[in-house]
Amino acid sequence: MADITYVPTRQGWLYLAAVLDVYSRRIVGWAMSDRPEQALACNALTMALGQRHPAPGAIHHSDQGAQYTSKTYRKQLADAGLVSSMSRKGLPYDNAVMESFFSSLKQELIHHERFKDRDAARTAIFEYIESFYNRQRLHSSLGYRSPEAFERMAEVTN
Repeated sequence: MADITYVPTRQGWLYLAAVLDVYSRRIVGWAMSDRPEQALACNALTMALGQRHPAPGAIHHSDQGAQYTSKTYRKQLADAGLVSSMSRKGLPYDNAVMESFFSSLKQELIHHERFKDRDAARTAIFEYIESFYNRQRLHSSLGYRSPEAFERMAEVTN
C-alpha cells in the first residue's frame, strides 16, 4: 500500500510518502519533500522495490491521487511487474491499513512535537519509522509482534 500525508513545521509543510507491506505492516519505502509531487511517490516506491524485490503480479494499492495515477508512477509499477489497485473515490477505508500507520505516526510523534523546521521533522520521522515502528512497535494484527520480529518468525517457519 502507498499513500502521502503531511506534517506541519514552523517552516511549512513536510510531505511524507510511504509504502507499507500489508503482510508484515513494515514500512518498506518512504520519502519526504516540501512538495507533494510525483517524484515524492516515485522515490518512496523506488526504495520499496529496492528493499523487497516483489514477485511479478504482486498487488500495489494506493488512492487515486495525481502522484499515483501519473504516467511515470504507473510505468515504474509496470516495469516492476506490479498490478495496480486503487481506492474508490471518496472511500479512504479502502486504504485503511495505510491510514492506520499515518494515524499512529501522528498520535505517537507528530501531535507531540512542534518542529522548528523540515529537517527536524525529517530526523524525527526517520527515527520513528526505522528505529521504532519497524523494529519495536507491537501490532495486534501481528500477534503483538513488531514488523521486524514478525518477518523473522515467518522466515523461520518457512
